Amino acid sequence: MRQIALYGKGGIGKSTTSANLSVAFAEMGLDVMQIGCDPKHDSTRMLMNGRWIPTVLEQMYERKDIAMNDVVFTGFGGTRCVEAGGPEPGIGCAGRGIIATFQLLEKMKALYGDIVIYDVLGDVVCGGFAMPMRDGYAREVYLVTSGELMSLYAANNICKAIARLSQRGTARCRLGGVICNSKNMDNERELVEEFANRIGSNFVQFIPRDKAVQVAEVNRMTVIEYAPISLQAEIYRGLAKTILANEDLRIPKALELDELENLAREYL
Repeated sequence: MRQIALYGKGGIGKSTTSANLSVAFAEMGLDVMQIGCDPKHDSTRMLMNGRWIPTVLEQMYERKDIAMNDVVFTGFGGTRCVEAGGPEPGIGCAGRGIIATFQLLEKMKALYGDIVIYDVLGDVVCGGFAMPMRDGYAREVYLVTSGELMSLYAANNICKAIARLSQRGTARCRLGGVICNSKNMDNERELVEEFANRIGSNFVQFIPRDKAVQVAEVNRMTVIEYAPISLQAEIYRGLAKTILANEDLRIPKALELDELENLAREYL
């Protein structure tokens, strides 16, 4: 079982990338599960035709006995979808839903398949959000970033977490590479490629900004479902093939803040 985590700044496009990856893997005949690890619980919506599925945390509050079909739902292409959820705004720890989700899925023996994708918020790498890496679930981590400084800053922080967690006996996470989800900035690809090089990792894929993404989401679908023969759909399929073939997993070396800012200044 390949366990893959996508981390990055909120709003950078992790969920869009994750959902299209899930469909691309499913097209290959693989058994795919996608787990949304974000209190917004919107990771799997485009796989579920726009439906907000009940979260694990909600079900734990409302039910004493939870069955697998209360928290695991079948989405487009046969993908299995789970949303961890989180507390109401201003109340409780956002990472709690992730911890509860993993414990419940383990108890149910529901954590299985050829590919498990964890879509994880990366603005703050606290204990809950780091759990997929910390407790040996996510073996491969991919950073989703644009050329924006704050996006690179979040990606760099995740590198620090991977390096620190790699020293723990229970953590077997390694960085698989960097994905650039473009914001149409000047020299953006070159900047993100150089960032990947300086942290000692690989540049995996450049995903151009394309109207097809917004149109597909308005229609409550992934790009691959809505526009299966489009160039953007092929880019997501290419990313899935690259990840599937990737065996070059490394422990990154995060940049110092001054170095990161100088790098951004050099290209932008």
